[in-house]
Amino acid sequence: MRIVSLQSGTSADGIDVAVVDVTADADGAVLRSRTDFPGPGPESAGDPSQPWLTLSCALARTVPWPPALRQRILAAAGDASVTAEEICQLDALLGQQFAQAAADALGELADAGGASADLLVSHGQTVHHWVADGHARGTLQLGEASWIAEATRAPVLCNLRAADIAAGGEGAPFMGVFDAAWLGSAARELGRPLATLNLGGIANLSVVSPDGSVRAWDTGPANALVDAVLARATDGVTSFDDGGRLAATGTVHETLLRDLLRHPYLARSAPKSTGRETFGLAVVDAHPLDLPLADLVATLTRFTAESVVASLRAECPELPERVIVSGGGVHNTTLMAHLRTLLQTDAVTVDTSAAHGIDPNAKESLLFALLGFLTWHGLPCTLPGTVPGGARLAGQLVFGPAAVRLPAPLTAIRGLSVVPAGGTVPA
Repeated sequence: MRIVSLQSGTSADGIDVAVVDVTADADGAVLRSRTDFPGPGPESAGDPSQPWLTLSCALARTVPWPPALRQRILAAAGDASVTAEEICQLDALLGQQFAQAAADALGELADAGGASADLLVSHGQTVHHWVADGHARGTLQLGEASWIAEATRAPVLCNLRAADIAAGGEGAPFMGVFDAAWLGSAARELGRPLATLNLGGIANLSVVSPDGSVRAWDTGPANALVDAVLARATDGVTSFDDGGRLAATGTVHETLLRDLLRHPYLARSAPKSTGRETFGLAVVDAHPLDLPLADLVATLTRFTAESVVASLRAECPELPERVIVSGGGVHNTTLMAHLRTLLQTDAVTVDTSAAHGIDPNAKESLLFALLGFLTWHGLPCTLPGTVPGGARLAGQLVFGPAAVRLPAPLTAIRGLSVVPAGGTVPA
């Protein structure tokens, strides 16, 4: 099954588009993502209703937002008041941009002899995640899917988070769904938990236990605060700390760091979710100090690392054997060095998903392709915050001009592997 994944994260850097081929293998003859995880994979089961999945990425890239449109996205997602007219325009304009990104990717593969998509999954662009009394009450992603369906002539799965929230869950983070399938077998054979950390605008952790259970939650900011202060200080000329170079030249302001670590969100127990509406410039401005920009960026970078590690320690009775990092934050060498130093005292290894066959920039795209496969095959999505009995099919289908016939439902998947870039799907 060929699935196109579309999404734009909290940082609103651009549209992540990936074309993912999903192979369902009932016999269990699978390719491990990385041989340093023990064991050859699941035993052969031979049950076609409970396959093992192999994901292979045929194309992955990020298409930058037009600068003026990005500024409108950030304004809508920030503290600025926006009109219904602006929300309506953004919904249509973003949908058109997603549609163009998908059509271009499929056209490129078609020129190379590739097939059209069976399904597109569009997470859209989050502009608000409504949390009240410690629980998610609603969420808003923009990017009208009808434009995508019309441009690609294929069905589109969208509005992925709403069903879980309506059923009493948090609607986030989704990464635990992917990690449970990807790392469950390895954690069982190691006899210790394995964790993943996604560093986008917001940081989220997933911890997969040897019994196959998973916990996942948003720890707080990843790149969001650094991006915001740099964009403001440079009038939008610089929107991120490339490689963590600026943070490396600054000095951490210990008093500000301690004040930031008292943010009430950090004291809440998982499951929990958050967004730019909680960790925006107001967090920085609540602690007015006349600091050099490099010192402020250094402090915020250290704040991200310490809040992640403190959350991991607080939520895990048994710390994981390793933390596998993905997302744009893996390229921030200063942030990664802080994480390694802090977790070294706990004998926890920190590496990136690239060491395990997954491009750190494409892991979220693989996640949304997986969610599309699950919904298409009738499998409800259990997030770590989903209430018992509250698992729902993720998303809503928007149909293109072609007729659609859903396949026979599956009863489960047993796990998944990812073909590393340049690899091949098992025959």
